[in-house]
Amino acid sequence: MEATPNQRMIQHLFWRAGFGASPAEIQTAFSKIRTQLVKDLLHDSKEAEALEVVKNESNYTLKNAKRALKNTNSREEMREQFKEMAKERIQTIGSLNDVWVARMGQEKGVLREKMTLFWHNHFACRSRLANFVEQQNNTLRAYALGNFRDLLMAVSKDAAMLQFLNNQQNRKKSPNENFAREVMELFTLGRGNYTETDIKEAARAFTGWGFNLQGEFVFREIFHDDSPKTIFGKTGNFRGEDVIEMLLANPQTAQHIATKVYRFFVNERVNNDHVALMAKRFYRSNYDIADLMAFVFNADWFYNPANVGAQIKSPVELLAGYQRTLHMDFMDKAPVLYLQKALGQVLFNPPNVAGWPGGKTWIDSSSLLTRMQIPKLLFRNETLRLDVKDSGDANEEVIKRKKMFEVSMNWEAFAKPFEKVAEKDLPKTLASYLLQVPINDILLTKLEQQVTDKERVDKIKQLAVSFMSLPEYQVC
Repeated sequence: MEATPNQRMIQHLFWRAGFGASPAEIQTAFSKIRTQLVKDLLHDSKEAEALEVVKNESNYTLKNAKRALKNTNSREEMREQFKEMAKERIQTIGSLNDVWVARMGQEKGVLREKMTLFWHNHFACRSRLANFVEQQNNTLRAYALGNFRDLLMAVSKDAAMLQFLNNQQNRKKSPNENFAREVMELFTLGRGNYTETDIKEAARAFTGWGFNLQGEFVFREIFHDDSPKTIFGKTGNFRGEDVIEMLLANPQTAQHIATKVYRFFVNERVNNDHVALMAKRFYRSNYDIADLMAFVFNADWFYNPANVGAQIKSPVELLAGYQRTLHMDFMDKAPVLYLQKALGQVLFNPPNVAGWPGGKTWIDSSSLLTRMQIPKLLFRNETLRLDVKDSGDANEEVIKRKKMFEVSMNWEAFAKPFEKVAEKDLPKTLASYLLQVPINDILLTKLEQQVTDKERVDKIKQLAVSFMSLPEYQVC
């Protein structure tokens, strides 16, 4: 049977506000109205649970480690220990990646995880220090559904961001404009809504903003330019906090954020009327993120057929979706990172400060073929045939030699919601739960004919793998 309008609505909400849902979860939601489902998603994500992977070694910084090594080791031994330290940091950030992907795939707090992923790309940042990486992610998840004012201020004072955008070097005698430029262009107003003079003057206001060895924000008065500045037509002895407030006072910030939210959660093709409604509400609510998302998910236009199945899943959404839809767990974590590299989205490693462009850039002929291989790699033990750019990671050679992924999956539990479905209706019904866009009857019949198993659970497994290996599965 084809999906009912109610089923399509529920699946659309679960994919956009999270990473999909299992057939059992979708059926449980049948009895609830839209507003209750949205309320449940927000309530389930009310509390933020921090990532706790990095050891609490507050003074374990590269400079301190190098200083200690120089005093105790020969040059050759020191070089080897430097390599070992770098390897440990890469592995720790990889562990953070594993934990976050697993968190996205679990049942609790999915909307907060999806919002954290959104802000992770909005405030795109890289750091080689694992404790800075973890600290920033925990900042994003703590404020992900809170107030954008608080989020913006916290990220602006975040050690990883200040380091990435060179504000540690921003001093009154030699102002560095990197942070001031990006906070306007990418984080708030958007390109074309400020002048070069605004950037230069704002950079002076942010002089002295930095961090200590523990990654804590520090305002270094001695480096701050306390002379008058003229920003957005106003003159005063402004500091960084004043600039942040000026940016938030400008309705263009609400417009810019609303547009990015629309492109990520609704459709790459922006409807200006809908964005205008979002921006107006966001600004009037004093930048209440949860209120904005509730408004979007409760809007009739959000469920317009033109918006259903219109988004290409990012690599991370694809991986998290397997876990949530199938209640599957990756037992061997290394291939998860390897797949991110192969598909072009490695968490904590955006291509630049603008983040991943998303949309159609996720798919080309090579990446589509790779995506369509994944279900067979997971459940048919087929050989891994993926190529990634050599990054010097020794673990990659081990992964390349692997013949299968190690996953935990209960197909009997997955098949249970389909117990009462007639045999002749099973393929179309299963497809309606796994695909957000319909497939034609000819393809459906062809896939059904390829099923070799007669036992029902095995038949469902074969059909599910086939559906998830289609191009249609790549959209949500």
